[in-house]
Amino acid sequence: MRTLLNIIWLVLCGFWMAVGYLLAGVICCVLIVTIPFGLASFRIAHYAFWPFGRTVVDRRDAGAASCVGNVVWFVFAGWWLALGHVFTGIALCLTVVGIPLGIANFKLIPVSLVPLGKEIVEIA
Repeated sequence: MRTLLNIIWLVLCGFWMAVGYLLAGVICCVLIVTIPFGLASFRIAHYAFWPFGRTVVDRRDAGAASCVGNVVWFVFAGWWLALGHVFTGIALCLTVVGIPLGIANFKLIPVSLVPLGKEIVEIA
């Protein structure tokens, strides 16, 4: 079932959400100082591309730098990526078939707002 949901997700919104994260990652990597944000964006792009069967957990070793980095991320990239998830989630929830995909979009909002100090893991 996860594979089927991932394929439907990819066709309806996963590709475009991943492109948004990849674009944010490229912009962050061009500006040398923000390479850690670019790497986080690339990780989330992989998650946004194929989300079913994965989850986001907090990293225990994340420190104060992650908190400061999350504030910077929120100001420059997080809010518009989260808006993309909100709009796509609402649009998907308008159909019965799209409800699980809309819920998955809403689950991506917290990690799109504050990605540092998070880890994406496979669900067993």
